[in-house]
Amino acid sequence: MQTRYIYILRYVLLITDVIMLNSVYFASFHITSLLGQSLSEEVFKQYVLVCNLIWLFNTAIFGLYTFKGEKKLESIYRGTWRSIVLHIMLFAFYLMLAKDINFSRTFLAVFYSLLSFSFIVNRFLGTAIQYRFSERFNIARKVAVMGSNVTAHKISAYLEKQKNIQFCGFVGDDENMYSLNGIGVSEITSLKLAEAAYNGVFDVYVAVDLDRMTEVGPLIREAERQCIRLKFIPDFGGALSLTYTVSELGGKFPIISLREEPLEDMHNRFKKRLFDVVFSSFVIVFILSWLYPLLAFFIKMQSKGPVLFKQQRTGRNDEPFWCYKFRSMSINTKSDDLQASRGDERITPIGKFMRRTSLDEMPQFFNVLMGDMSVAGPRPHMLKHTEEYKAIVNQYMVRQFLKPGITGWAQVNGMRGETKTQQDMEDRVKLDLHYLENWSAMFDVKIVFMTVINLLRGDENAY
Repeated sequence: MQTRYIYILRYVLLITDVIMLNSVYFASFHITSLLGQSLSEEVFKQYVLVCNLIWLFNTAIFGLYTFKGEKKLESIYRGTWRSIVLHIMLFAFYLMLAKDINFSRTFLAVFYSLLSFSFIVNRFLGTAIQYRFSERFNIARKVAVMGSNVTAHKISAYLEKQKNIQFCGFVGDDENMYSLNGIGVSEITSLKLAEAAYNGVFDVYVAVDLDRMTEVGPLIREAERQCIRLKFIPDFGGALSLTYTVSELGGKFPIISLREEPLEDMHNRFKKRLFDVVFSSFVIVFILSWLYPLLAFFIKMQSKGPVLFKQQRTGRNDEPFWCYKFRSMSINTKSDDLQASRGDERITPIGKFMRRTSLDEMPQFFNVLMGDMSVAGPRPHMLKHTEEYKAIVNQYMVRQFLKPGITGWAQVNGMRGETKTQQDMEDRVKLDLHYLENWSAMFDVKIVFMTVINLLRGDENAY
């Protein structure tokens, strides 16, 4: 069960290990000198690079920084000791090939003794800090189980033992997961899912009876309405037409996810976040640094009020955030309820220019840098519209599994601006779900280029 903190830990581990290796190496040089053993500083510095390369080679062999599974902590300790032992052997072998067998044995004894002791302290401290950090800041991903059969209890027993997640108990027994009279789910099921969502649960593992797989459709729709992912165990068979993927929980339980979500993989999320930070930083430093004061002058000159307009929008996992834009309208009381329309009298002259060129969206790069938004993703909607559409548009809340974007697949395909009908929103949701299920780094780059091209040739829906 991977979280961003566990993912980052492997890089923290790599960096601290290299720093510690070099610190111990230089400390051993001075300790050896204090013990009266001569060691040429030139020869000493010559071998520090070899020492580092051997360490990185060893850790790659034993996968020290690519740990996975429920026994990852055990794998770290085992991989560390194996890396140290192999380092001793390979470094000694290198000294023989270099015909430097007279290289200070005292230095080697001090170096490997200190290195072994340092790694023991480092690993114990790292483990203690990780657990303390998880408990103190409540960073563990919250999950729950639905079902009362043997499999459900086995899953719960496994989840309770995991340190990097928070098991929040059961959200219903066997009968809660099936449709009521073939129509919908019971009121108690809706209430339990709503309570789970309110308490921050995003994943519910459902131990479903294979003979009743055809009865879980209403449960899926209700969970998605509450912005909750369902993970079915063990098999869908042919009961649902949805595209699903199969994975494993702890190498023991097969899991069927309702759709492919590349950004659930921490490696992909890391790449996307890195792109967001680099791209938004570039825009802020090289474009907004001079564009902001220029537009601010015209905005203030044409109407009273702040330069920036901020509004609460729906973000990832249905969490609201403050979305920033250059103010393109005169101050009014309908901003949180009424979308801009063609010929809207509230829009100022400079506002028309900014909206036509999408310059009003530029402050959202600050949202990207702060982590509330991404460069590419589903566009964020007003809280009122989210409440309205999730009640009438099927799978609408699935788009909230992602961070909202400044631009998106729906927008570059002409689905931007005012939504006049329910069908308009349904078409947008289909494109947003396509993005969610088919994300790649190059897909984001493609969207950015298509956005620039659309801006250059103009968009009739930009008003």
